[in-house]
Amino acid sequence: MDIEDPLGPLDPDFAVQFQRDDRRPRCQLYLVSPLDVGGGFPDRLKRALSAGPVAAFQFRVKDIDQHSAAALAEPLQRICAAADVAFIVNDSISLAKRLGADGVHLGQGDGDPREARAQLGPAAQIGVTCHDSRHLAMEAGEAGADYVAFGAFYPTTTKTTEHVADPVLLSWWSTVFEIPCVAIGGITPVNAPPLIRAGADFLAVSGAVWGGDEAAAVRAFEAVLAA
Repeated sequence: MDIEDPLGPLDPDFAVQFQRDDRRPRCQLYLVSPLDVGGGFPDRLKRALSAGPVAAFQFRVKDIDQHSAAALAEPLQRICAAADVAFIVNDSISLAKRLGADGVHLGQGDGDPREARAQLGPAAQIGVTCHDSRHLAMEAGEAGADYVAFGAFYPTTTKTTEHVADPVLLSWWSTVFEIPCVAIGGITPVNAPPLIRAGADFLAVSGAVWGGDEAAAVRAFEAVLAA
């Protein structure tokens, strides 16, 4: 079910007037794991992280118990630590606490940022999915989120798409707020530039990296991000 933004639609002409503020750090890559992170995935993660700069890696699994999730996460967490990449747990505050993760990413039904802060401490990175809603993003910021995530910007097969965001949302957020924003949803090296220009601080990508040669994909993203 779509969440109607009570603030009303954004003026699409706003994005035309906006160019990314050079005072903000340049946009960075945020990798999101596929659901299958067993088998040879640790080696794939090593190849991806060695191919170019990556700011964060989100550990995302579904429908398994916490003990099994922790067993899958621990080698990936070590790889991220060795590469100085933030290790973020998707959805579960308790798993993030158990692992001593760098942070947690919360969907709209996965807990409150205030609860996450109380459980994980002041240094944890707490992100919140805000779909295409300014209202949800402002609520997340007020609750202490370290970043907000908007999307999906493009069609994606990684998860069911219920909300479609417009790049103008990134422009508005980046102009008004200092809290970083993450763009997510079907992002590839080909379609990423409009999101970067609009003001995304991070590109969250999954299928475009894990669907083939992960090292080549990371290098392709880095070429776009460095342009």
